[in-house]
Amino acid sequence: MTEQEMIKGCIRKDRICQRMLFETHSTKMMGVCMRYANDSMEAEDILQEAFVKVFQYVEQFKFEGSFEGWIRRIVVNTAIRHLERKKISFNQLEENSANHPKVDSSALVNLGQEDLLKLINQLPDGYRMVFNLNVIEGYSHEEIAEMLHIQAGTSRSQLVKARKMLQTQIMQLQKVAV
Repeated sequence: MTEQEMIKGCIRKDRICQRMLFETHSTKMMGVCMRYANDSMEAEDILQEAFVKVFQYVEQFKFEGSFEGWIRRIVVNTAIRHLERKKISFNQLEENSANHPKVDSSALVNLGQEDLLKLINQLPDGYRMVFNLNVIEGYSHEEIAEMLHIQAGTSRSQLVKARKMLQTQIMQLQKVAV
């Protein structure tokens, strides 16, 4: 069955097509959810809520562009709304650049994808959300500001602080590894 046939089946509310669509996209979208959630249970809740929305609004997909991208946008927006309900805050860290050394490129070579995702997940919610939206999803600060109901400058400062925090964590990992 082609993706287009699956989507048309979902529009008709065909349970078999819905299951196939979920099975096709759920693993990748769970990865997206994990970047925003604090743990796997929270990620599963976000994923379930997102797929309910996918099936509810699938008839709005115009068959233009990537269907996976369309689903990803729903998943990201669902994660944002989920975190808003938790009343995330955009933390302010002390600005002391001496405490934020530059990262040696060799530290990044030894850092695996799983390790990096763990570090990202340890960021405070506001930092993590802006980092994911900008660096991983590719949204501009203006788009992030609109999505999160914040100023673009807040988005920029959250990203700078998230990067500094990640740099510090990477340097600490390098010291432990040496």
